[in-house]
Amino acid sequence: MKILILLSRVPYPLDKGDKLRAFNQIKQLSKKHQLILFALNDKKLDDKALDELKKYCSAISIIKFSKFTIFLNLIRALFNGKPLQVGYFYFNKAKKKVNMLVAKHQPDHIYCQLIRTAEYAKPFPNIPKTLDYMDVFSKGMERRKSMEPFYWKPILWLEHRRLLRYERTIFSFFNNKTIISEQDKNLIQHPKKQEIKVVRNGVDTSYFKAIPFEKEFELLFNGNMNYPPNIESVEYLVTKIMPLVWKKLPRVRLLISGASPSKKVLALESKRVIISGWVDDIRENFAKSKILVAPMLTSIGLQNKLLEAMAMQLPCITSTLANNALGAKQNEQIMVADSPEQFAQNIIELLKDEAKAKKIAANGYKFVINNFNWQSATSELEQLFRKK
Repeated sequence: MKILILLSRVPYPLDKGDKLRAFNQIKQLSKKHQLILFALNDKKLDDKALDELKKYCSAISIIKFSKFTIFLNLIRALFNGKPLQVGYFYFNKAKKKVNMLVAKHQPDHIYCQLIRTAEYAKPFPNIPKTLDYMDVFSKGMERRKSMEPFYWKPILWLEHRRLLRYERTIFSFFNNKTIISEQDKNLIQHPKKQEIKVVRNGVDTSYFKAIPFEKEFELLFNGNMNYPPNIESVEYLVTKIMPLVWKKLPRVRLLISGASPSKKVLALESKRVIISGWVDDIRENFAKSKILVAPMLTSIGLQNKLLEAMAMQLPCITSTLANNALGAKQNEQIMVADSPEQFAQNIIELLKDEAKAKKIAANGYKFVINNFNWQSATSELEQLFRKK
């Protein structure tokens, strides 16, 4: 089968959740299918990206767009009623390229990741199409409304309303719809949302596995540190949770690891809060730490940081919101908290009770091994593609 894959970002390096999902799905799909990749790019292309993607794709088209194009796209979206999340990535040069790729390759199926790329697939009613909602952007925007300064609220309110409408209307343009978790599926406001197929992420357990390393840090938070939900979560961790931990265990050190730390994140650095920024091998920071703490407050979707930490046999502590998408058993495979006091209590308990920490880590590892596999997850996606 010839599959045209439309992405809003180049899926390499794997520093964001959508890139990780796309890259691993591409890797698995390439074993049986011919893949034509179209990706937008608003940043400098990584030196290794093309070489990595050529291993799996027979044709690759990357359309770079400038800040000026982005500005025009957003202005256009403000007036045409589309969400900014969609308008940002939609412009004429890219549209013409997709049309050309369809004419040249005659794909059997078109696969769009995120609603950001959905507009490009609409003009082809005779080609079967699949939309991966992945996350519910409207819900993420709704949660952000309460967290941002007052001057952002009108824009966030408008974007929330537009996203709700767009997530409903785009539904009928696609033969198949997928999403990352049951929790996210239930947040789509469409009368036929039960038709959406949950296609989970996987984790590469041949790569993310326990490795011997001297423990330098008690706690780890990992992720793209320029992503608003991660920024919000790490601020909450440092300012609300850690003071309670330090009252009982003053020597506890927290490592904040991940690409592109924002000014807000950098401002949190201290003798007991270390910020690493991007690292070439993230496994080292997992291996150097005793516990992963992910107090996600507004994030949507499935947290890859939890999958990777559990695969490396770290005990994890997270919020109910994040665990609803994951589905791990509380106090057996993961620890769950929803207040600074609960998070601090769980952290202190696992640091003091090594036997319990080991039990949570071992059970979490088994949970990930049994439930999150890229091959089986992508096989479910492939079955959708084969439907007529």
